[in-house]
Amino acid sequence: MALAPQRLDRFARHIILPEVGGAGQVALGAAHVVIVGLGGIGSPALQYLAAAGIGRLTLIDDDVVDASNLQRQTIYAAADTGQPKGARAMAWLERFDREITASVVTSRIDAANAPDILSGADLVLDGTDNFATRLAISDACVAVKVPLLSAAVGRFQGQVGAFAGHLPDQPCYRCYVGDAFDADDCDTCAEDGMLGAMTGWVGSFAAMQAIRLVLNGKAAFGDAQFGRLHLLDGMKPAMRNFTITKDPACKACSAG
Repeated sequence: MALAPQRLDRFARHIILPEVGGAGQVALGAAHVVIVGLGGIGSPALQYLAAAGIGRLTLIDDDVVDASNLQRQTIYAAADTGQPKGARAMAWLERFDREITASVVTSRIDAANAPDILSGADLVLDGTDNFATRLAISDACVAVKVPLLSAAVGRFQGQVGAFAGHLPDQPCYRCYVGDAFDADDCDTCAEDGMLGAMTGWVGSFAAMQAIRLVLNGKAAFGDAQFGRLHLLDGMKPAMRNFTITKDPACKACSAG
């Protein structure tokens, strides 16, 4: 598949990178990425994935824009307050690049509907804010055999990790957090506070890791890094990472 001349101009800075190249850009254009949660993480992730030329995006969020979101959720403006996030995200995307095929899901994702919604994607990027939803997404990704990139942020701390529990030697997100958090019991940024730029760092880093996953086996920059969790510390600032192993007793991805 060749890129149209106007797409060559748009993505020239990618194409001249030996680690991406023309083949990598074509792979990005052929990819289908699902972004769950269009908030502080999902907003910058959407911007950079769209800018990278991801060819198909499914956007999932059941919330509306609130004035308090504008401090960190970069695709919205004051005039969007009270409007559905999915609709406003689609409007942003149409202004930015009409060549991207996009759809929006405005119903809340849960254990019942997640497999149908996520099936057929090349990658799911989860930027939701509670364990119940995160575990439902993870379990569905295992069931429909789709890699998961999980990103979370709180105050000055963030984490981004890639999971492929459907593969026999790789962990899922439930291997990492266990079963203790099935309730909707997370702290929220309304209670704890949130530095807006911190969500930008986590969201943009998640977009870069998503690009690595899409390009895995297709360009030198590709590197799935399954099972590796990156921790971002905004106070120092610093980054570190560690490896998560598959839990042989995991009820989602192990037979044991």
